[in-house]
Amino acid sequence: MKYTLKDYQAEAVDKVLTNLEKARSTYRRDGAEVAFSLTAATGAGKTVMAAASIEALFYGSDTFEFDPDPGAVVIWFSDSPALNEQSRTRLMQASEKLMSGDLVTIKPPFAIPELEAGKVYFLNTQRLSKNSLLTRGYVPTADEIFDHVATPDDLAWNIWETIGNTISNDDKTLYLVLDEAHRGFDTKTSSDRKTIVQRLVNGEGNQPPIPIVMGISATIDRFAQAMKEAQASDKRQVLDQVAVHPWQVQESGLVKDTVMLDIPDEVGNFDSVLVRRAARKLKESTTVWHAYSKHEGLADVVEPLLVVQVPNVPEHDDVGVALDTIADELGGLPSSAVRHVLGDHKTQTFGSWDIDHIEPQRVQDTPHVKVLIAKDGISTGWDCPRAEVLVSFRPAKDHTHITQLLGRMVRNPLARRVPGDERLNSVDCILPFFDKTMAGKVVKYMTGQIEEVGGTSSRKVVIEPHEMSANPNVGEAVWKVWDALPSLSVPVKGARPVKRLVALAQALSSDGLRNGALAEIESKLHTVLDEFADQYPDLLASAVNEVWEVHVLNLVATTGKAGVSYRQFVERADARAIRVAFEDAKRAFGADIAQSYVDHLAGPDDEDADDDGLTEAYVKAAALAYIPELRKKIDAVSESIAKDWFAEYSDAIETLNDERQEQYLEIWTLATVPQPGKLRRPRNRIEDWKMVDASEQIVAAPLAELHLMSDADGWFPIGTLNEWERKVLSAELASGTCLGWYRNPARAAVDALGVTYRDVLGNWRSMHPDFLFFHEVDGEVKVSIIDPHGHHLDDALVKLKGLAEFARDYGKHFHRIEAIANGSSGSALRSLDLKNPGLQRAILDGAGRVVDFYDGEFAIEYSGPAK
Repeated sequence: MKYTLKDYQAEAVDKVLTNLEKARSTYRRDGAEVAFSLTAATGAGKTVMAAASIEALFYGSDTFEFDPDPGAVVIWFSDSPALNEQSRTRLMQASEKLMSGDLVTIKPPFAIPELEAGKVYFLNTQRLSKNSLLTRGYVPTADEIFDHVATPDDLAWNIWETIGNTISNDDKTLYLVLDEAHRGFDTKTSSDRKTIVQRLVNGEGNQPPIPIVMGISATIDRFAQAMKEAQASDKRQVLDQVAVHPWQVQESGLVKDTVMLDIPDEVGNFDSVLVRRAARKLKESTTVWHAYSKHEGLADVVEPLLVVQVPNVPEHDDVGVALDTIADELGGLPSSAVRHVLGDHKTQTFGSWDIDHIEPQRVQDTPHVKVLIAKDGISTGWDCPRAEVLVSFRPAKDHTHITQLLGRMVRNPLARRVPGDERLNSVDCILPFFDKTMAGKVVKYMTGQIEEVGGTSSRKVVIEPHEMSANPNVGEAVWKVWDALPSLSVPVKGARPVKRLVALAQALSSDGLRNGALAEIESKLHTVLDEFADQYPDLLASAVNEVWEVHVLNLVATTGKAGVSYRQFVERADARAIRVAFEDAKRAFGADIAQSYVDHLAGPDDEDADDDGLTEAYVKAAALAYIPELRKKIDAVSESIAKDWFAEYSDAIETLNDERQEQYLEIWTLATVPQPGKLRRPRNRIEDWKMVDASEQIVAAPLAELHLMSDADGWFPIGTLNEWERKVLSAELASGTCLGWYRNPARAAVDALGVTYRDVLGNWRSMHPDFLFFHEVDGEVKVSIIDPHGHHLDDALVKLKGLAEFARDYGKHFHRIEAIANGSSGSALRSLDLKNPGLQRAILDGAGRVVDFYDGEFAIEYSGPAK
């Protein structure tokens, strides 16, 4: 893959490949058709995950320990040719091995007896309709007999015959990718589509069903509905769905953290004023992104886009006035910088503006387009991460259309979070015809109540945004304590020390920090392998013998006699068997180290080189991987070198740009256990001076002092804090010793303190305690973690254990680490001192109810820091 998969993407791909392997085995063994779905919210990178899965299906994968299916053929089916072309392009962009010739768009003339293995074929509803040139000549159903059209002379096979022949070939396995993710939110499934999907999934007459179906969908319900509409037979086995949760996408940084809403604060027609504001925001966003791109040395400068959303029946003159206003604010705007994506693809006239059409999928890669005119159809499969500002002329009753479009505008232009900069991690939405009540509904929609737009509780939607910077009333002494705080990152599932070291060596060499680093570690690890082989010749000889011997079991049954006799014998491994054994070495030592060790053993590449010598090198490398003690030693040496190099180059890494620093952070987390890293100071923060009350009305947010990030006067809004959190804040500030506090972001970021824990399934997760408080204690600045968290929540126990473990391992960095909740008998808040070793042991060894700890001997009534 050209892209490094995010943790959740790699986890999902691993599950998809497991399902594909199960599906293939089930179909080959039992003849049963199989289906499952990959569901993920907008912005998750579904096509990237599909690319990784298909690449592994065709070519195998060392990373996922997946063997290729040499007879695999994939049909990618969606609603439209444009969406297929977009998916085809993304597959090529993501995969190192899927070339243009492997990704075939089926269109007339197309007539081959069977689809070829190792290729992805793109089909859409129109191409499979009964009037399509591709389908003419298929045997019609009784209902369609009068519509039958004879096969043209130059079409030896119609598409249905080609698909049927492919399925009937025992050497091939046909997989159907049913792309449900990019259908419009309001698209009504046509009867044609139902019939076509039904025929693909179930077969019809002499047409066999496609054996394996993988649905790609934004929600579980969509794939279930598609299969229901297809009337998938009970014979088809349904495997566990592969689901990517919205919070995983949010934490990855692929989507924006903050949505900023602008609405009129009084009754009246303010559309021209707010359109001007939208243009101003576009100008500001362009300035900020250009400055960041220049500072970071980005090859592709981010060019922000303003989307103007119009009603289904727009007043063209009104749109023209809006374009006049935008052009005036920007200081000029040529018509070539404006395009539309309306249903009528012709040039549209808006006042004095003649605006050409552009295909939605081309907008992202057409940077000279600054303004885009759209309705709601743009939401169908549209992907434009540079869309930074939306102004909607939709009336308030159309809030669903607005939020659906906005949900597709939350992708980060760089496919990563900009560290510590909430302004660049936000998107603007301007709603001239909304009031405070309807804006409140949009806020609730975007913060997690609608799964389809990828909402999560960690996304922040602000109505009156204020940009925060370092609080002028918080001293540098507080920030110096901040700089020394540990923050844990979630380890990557399936990570290996050797892979981590190789990635680090490649990065250091690429950045000119340690030239020849890869060759250096290859030499060091070759030495470890050689020394082990010399030190333990008997272990090596036994392992070599194991590689050469292929054990075979012979079963003999005699007619007329009961029972079966068994006989074991041994065959000598051939070249293919040795190559299979060498795959273990690649997994144990990493592909780079394993292959370079073979080259090291075989010597220089010479035309007169002995083939037997090369074979012996492969056998020895494979044999060494069979020895558990050596694998542990290689892992230990790799971890030691990586630790030393990270320490040696930490200062130099911090001078690199954000993109490179993020690369090193990803390498840092390629570990088997959580790794402590440093917090980075936030650059800015966007906070809301308004809040949505219980009646969904927008009111002023209360303010508090001494937050590390504030406005110019030192104030920070606390409208998002719940009752417990406000009580805690009040008690800590009232102590008289508080020098500053920090509302910890509820997401993985360089400016968020992270604590790791294992969930109920044993998977590593991260949590972010609510507060950091900085107090003066005996003349020094001391920091404390205070975390109010309801004991009734499903994750209460595992998170409490994670925080207790963190306190045990890193408690020396903190004055207090306290978990706060009420007991079972009342509303008074109680505190658990997690730095208490006895309490740590009780929590880590316990499996009971969390509330029992707050009722027990270790809990005291919470009243803030000790006086």
